[in-house]
This record gives sequence, C-alpha cells and structure tokens, in this order.
Amino acid sequence: MKATFSLGRVAGIRIGVHWSVLAIIAVLALGLAARFPDAYPDRPPWQYWLTGLLAALVFMLSLLCHEMSHALVARRNGVEVEDITLWLLGGMARLKSEAPTPAAEVRIAGVGPLVSLLLGVLFGFLAVLSGALYGAGLVVEALAWLAGINVLLALFNALPAAPLDGGRLLRALVWRATGDPLRATAVAAGAGRTLGWLLVGVGVYLVLVGPAFSGFWFVILGLFLITIATAEGGQAKLRELLGGVTVGQAMGRDPVTVPASMTVAEFLQAPEFRYRHSAFPVVDEADRPVGMVSAKAAAGLPEGERDATVGSVMVPLDDVPTPHPGDPLVRLLPELGSSPTQRALVVEDGRVVGVVTTSDVSRVTSWLASTDPGRGRAL
Repeated sequence: MKATFSLGRVAGIRIGVHWSVLAIIAVLALGLAARFPDAYPDRPPWQYWLTGLLAALVFMLSLLCHEMSHALVARRNGVEVEDITLWLLGGMARLKSEAPTPAAEVRIAGVGPLVSLLLGVLFGFLAVLSGALYGAGLVVEALAWLAGINVLLALFNALPAAPLDGGRLLRALVWRATGDPLRATAVAAGAGRTLGWLLVGVGVYLVLVGPAFSGFWFVILGLFLITIATAEGGQAKLRELLGGVTVGQAMGRDPVTVPASMTVAEFLQAPEFRYRHSAFPVVDEADRPVGMVSAKAAAGLPEGERDATVGSVMVPLDDVPTPHPGDPLVRLLPELGSSPTQRALVVEDGRVVGVVTTSDVSRVTSWLASTDPGRGRAL
C-alpha cells in the first residue's frame, strides 16, 4: 500500500497517508454525527459534525501511535523501518527485514496492542474525569467512543492470525517451539486465512439478514486478511526454496555503469545504454557506486534541463540495497521489494560487481522449482 501524500517524518520514520484515509474519516465522522443527537438532542448540527470529525482524527492519531510503537521497538531490536502508511483499514509499518529472534518478534508485535489498550484506558479515564468535572456532553461521548474503539482495536489485533499482531505472536511461539521460522510463518498464515474466511462468512450473513453496511466491512476485512495471509505463506515457501542460494549466484555480473558526471542528454543518447536495461549503476570518478539511474527518470526530465548530470536524477545509494555476493539471497528479498528501482547493487571491495533484479529472483526460483520436483511442489 503506497502513500498518496507524506506527513513528513517522526523520529526519523517517514509517515504517509493513502487517499482512502479521507474516506474512513468521513465515514466515522458521519456515523458519529448521526449518533450524537440520540443521546444529546437539541444541539446545533455543527457541534455534532465538529465533534465527530475531531474524534475521527484523534482515532487516526491513535492508529499512528500503534504503528509508531511497532516501528520504534523494531528499530531497537535491529530491524530497519521503511515507513508507516495509514490507509482504509488502519495502518501498516513496513520493515526492511524480519525479526532476528522469536523474542524480538514478541516485542515488536506485542507492543502495538499494548499501546492501543493503554490509549483505550487513557481515553476512558479522560471521559470519566470530564464527566465528573463538566457533566455529560458531546466531549464525554466522543472520549468514551475513543476508549471503546481503541480497546476493540487492541483485542482484534491480538487474535492469533497473520497478518494481525496476534499472528506475529503465534509465529514467535511456534518458531521458539520448533526452531523453524518458515513452519511458524505457515502456521500463522493458515490461521489468518481461517479467520479471514470466518469474517467473510459473518459478513455475508449480516448482508442477508442484518445490517448490510456492517456486513460489507466484515467481508472487506476478511478478504484483506485472506490476501495478506496467503501472500505471507507464499513468501515463506519462497524463502524455503531459495535457502542456500547466494546473491552472487543470482546476480547479473559486470554491469554497465554510468558516470555520475555524465549529463542526462548524453546518457539518453549513448548507444551502450540503449535497449539493454531500464536502470544502471551510477559511479563516481573513483569507480565507486553512488546510486542508480533509470531510463524512465532520465527521460522524464524536460529537454531544456537535460544538461544536468545523471547524479541529479539518480536514486541515491542510501535508498538502494547493496549486498555482498556471499550474502544469502533470501535476506535480500524484503529490501529488493521495497527498493525504488526494484534492484540491488552487489558491492565487493567498494566496487559494483553485479546487479540483482526481481526478474533474477524469479529466474532462480523457476529454475529451482523445475530441477527439484519436491521443492517445486512446495511452492
């Protein structure tokens, strides 16, 4: 899920928002504004709408706190964080790698529901305090709703099914018991698919005989769980298939490099860069890698500005994975998928010795599956 626009950085972590957040804020604000008059009639309509909108915005901040807790604990446990994106069904913190140990997995996964639960308690306390000081009113009603929705979020996320936080906890327990992280992922993914189909069934039932709107959301949530859990299970089988394969075995060797000082116009016109690849490593005067440039990004520069250097339009090295040829290929997969260029520069002794693309991974996977029937069936 890619962000539509950015909110900047918090604690060095990029925060993005998908356009669907605007839809969920509108739905929540509408629902609350329609609910408030039943408890507190004869108020001006703008008060219902303003209170509902503020409550919806505070709930989104609660979701951000939930995801930030995952990101910060992950970083403390040696796992790099790509970014956080808020979207229709909540939030998602993208991690560049998996937890190194079951204990780290427990800490990273467990902190999210704990934060939501604590927020629920905090909002409940504020609701009681506000009621005691100022009496019942829209503010108390909104705080009570925030308390209940955060507690509900904590309980739902604690369910032992991937990709929920409880699924991560289940994976950690199975991992610790069996010593096999791949088997643990398969168990958590299976539980996620089961829960997803259960939610779909409940949703269909509600659409037919109950509140159709609630049933619709159950179906959407169930399908989301099924999709993500299935993807995680597939990734686990892929990691099993690629076990023992190194980056050097999958990479394309001796790639053509582009000098950072070359102009964009020269890059687009030079015959050695045409038709061969869609992106190239960029190197400095000492032949050290400094980034990667794509033909699409270069061609997107207006013709009047193409006297700029390739270095000005490249993806910097900090945003490109740079594995060693001897590194396990499976460890590169999360970074490769999140890389802006979908490529990794393989670096040895400060020099680019190869490039790994998602197509290279697919080629190796297909070859392994076709030459080893047992491993092929595992996929």
